[in-house]
Amino acid sequence: MRVGIDIRHITDFGVGTYIRNVIRSLGRIDSLNEYFLLGGAEHVRELGNLPENFHGIDLRRRTGFGGYLDFRGAVKVSGLDVLHVPHLMGIPQYLSCPYVITVHDLLDYLYRNHSSGARQTLNFYCTRHVLTHAARIFAVSNFTKKDIERVFGIPEHAIEVVYNAIDPRFCQGHASDADRQFIAERYQVNYPFILYTGRISPHKNIARIIEAFAALKTELEKTDQCPDLKLIIIGDEVSRHPDLRRTVIKSGVQNDVRFLGFVPIDILRIFYDAAKVFVFPSLYEGFGLPPLEAMAHGTPVVTSNTSSLPEVVGNAAVLVNPENVFDIMRALHRVLVDAQLRDKLKQRGYEQAQRYSWDASARRILQVYTEVAGGTYKNRAVAR
Repeated sequence: MRVGIDIRHITDFGVGTYIRNVIRSLGRIDSLNEYFLLGGAEHVRELGNLPENFHGIDLRRRTGFGGYLDFRGAVKVSGLDVLHVPHLMGIPQYLSCPYVITVHDLLDYLYRNHSSGARQTLNFYCTRHVLTHAARIFAVSNFTKKDIERVFGIPEHAIEVVYNAIDPRFCQGHASDADRQFIAERYQVNYPFILYTGRISPHKNIARIIEAFAALKTELEKTDQCPDLKLIIIGDEVSRHPDLRRTVIKSGVQNDVRFLGFVPIDILRIFYDAAKVFVFPSLYEGFGLPPLEAMAHGTPVVTSNTSSLPEVVGNAAVLVNPENVFDIMRALHRVLVDAQLRDKLKQRGYEQAQRYSWDASARRILQVYTEVAGGTYKNRAVAR
């Protein structure tokens, strides 16, 4: 079987994590089939050393109409039996082989309205066409599967739930004393802190995290608890989000909130390990990896009771209404001061994180490749 995988977006946040881990897992479990990675030479290098049955296809043009033609041409010349497109961005149509597609979330179709009405409508129908002509659709959660059914009218039988998992580098055990000393010296972090990691965008609800933290500081002052507690936010550069700086100043916690920007995984795992609580009250997630990453380090998690997050975290986190600042604050306070609850969340978190495995997900993906390439799944997704 000759399998193509679109890796053009391997450097993107989120989608890139998915592409890297699926391909690396396939490399571990499958030495029989041939894989063709469509993107650039620099994209292939992102994957490190791969087995001999993996081949890079360097696309000369990757964007615009030229990129569209080059991608279609590469699919045809490679003689693929099946193509995996792991995103909903810029998918060529009328390909020479059947394709499967991964849907991570439908945020762009539900909450973001940056385009004109006409462009939004065109984007919707183009995406619907791509989904209805896919041989199979992978959804990263049952929540996302239901969204695909509801928004695009895709029948249930055409959608396969294949969960994400955490990067193996988060499973290397606890941070050492030397690790903690490193962040104390490099980042001047030598105090207790609450942690958020992820993108900085409106649906991530970071303004309410800051407001909840300010209310929490006031509550803790009443009993003189955790006087040095800080909030650390790891993600995009805050210079692109001046509204968050204004929220910090308005809330009166400018001396207690730090924005660290991007942090590499090998260092991020130390922050997860050192945090008192991980807070993630996102308004919408197709899956939501950061809570699981924190759980793998035994860090208690406070997260939303909406979208995919209850499905992902199970009973291993404290769930809150993400639109209620005081609900978030009360949950943080409870986790900080209740040692018995912290111990329970720590143990449950370990167990929950271990439920998800990239190798297990890759095995199911490989089964679908085989079904599609072998023609055992001829029925495409005919929309209602």
